[in-house]
Amino acid sequence: MKPITTYTGSLTGEQERALQEHLEQNGFEPRAVPHARFAGAKDRLNVTVYSSGKLVVQGRDTAEFVEFVLEPLILKEARQGYEAVLDPERFLPRLGVDESGKGDFFGPLCVAGVYANEAVVNAWSDAGVRDSKRITSDRRIAELARLIRETPGAVSVVVPIGNEAYNRLQEKMGSVNRMLAWGHARAIENLMQHRHRMQPPPVRAISDQFAAHRETVARALMPLGREIELVQRHRAEADLAVAAASILARNEFVTRLGRLEKEFGMKLPKGASAAVEAAAREFIERHGAESLPKVAKMHFRTACRVQGLPEPPRIEWRKSS
Repeated sequence: MKPITTYTGSLTGEQERALQEHLEQNGFEPRAVPHARFAGAKDRLNVTVYSSGKLVVQGRDTAEFVEFVLEPLILKEARQGYEAVLDPERFLPRLGVDESGKGDFFGPLCVAGVYANEAVVNAWSDAGVRDSKRITSDRRIAELARLIRETPGAVSVVVPIGNEAYNRLQEKMGSVNRMLAWGHARAIENLMQHRHRMQPPPVRAISDQFAAHRETVARALMPLGREIELVQRHRAEADLAVAAASILARNEFVTRLGRLEKEFGMKLPKGASAAVEAAAREFIERHGAESLPKVAKMHFRTACRVQGLPEPPRIEWRKSS
């Protein structure tokens, strides 16, 4: 396994105090780092604890510091070098599936799927691949998306659902969750068409459990997708394959939203907020209400408000199937 040169984690208050004391007593030079509670450097190692509680260890001596100082003296647990024992699923060949754009009024819904094996996981572990919701920079998303696509052994697909197709599917299916299930099943099926490139073959597909009933996605699976185990879990983005899929899906969403902004000559904010509603009203003024379905998800309550239409009754989304 490639030696790590970067380690990130979080510390309790007691662990922070113990780490700071260790740095002071073992010759670490204090460093001034923005937003850091304290930081120290020594030889080929930098240690920083931020005000958020996040710990970052960087440098060629990272692995040694984690194994012989951080784990036994500060965290009081041993993990480094024992990933395969403590987390045997970490290296299983698998598919990860995730989506982006579900909560955004403007822009498409994009679903991505990724195949990862042990070599791919090792390549991504030090590269910052994590849940896209924890990455605030579109540029960083694009950089990681490129890295994911170019990683030897990784296989990926993206299923974009443009706004007009999205609105037709939502009206036909009557449920966003059914549409998401179809998108996830389609991504799995498209990935499995490339299974000859996957060595070793995937043993399962992992996705977030976004519907109240697991059968929602299981029923949507297509022939090839039924050949492997489907695992649905809350916070599935903690799995590296799912996290990679979330990055690819977000990158596709941001790219396509940018194209819509260029086509219609105005800013289309992400999310669903007062700024989004203001942009929707401006869009209607410029292009007419009949063009709104080209850029927006029309079942959002925002669409009713900006057109002066009565809003539908509120329904708890997780109860739909």
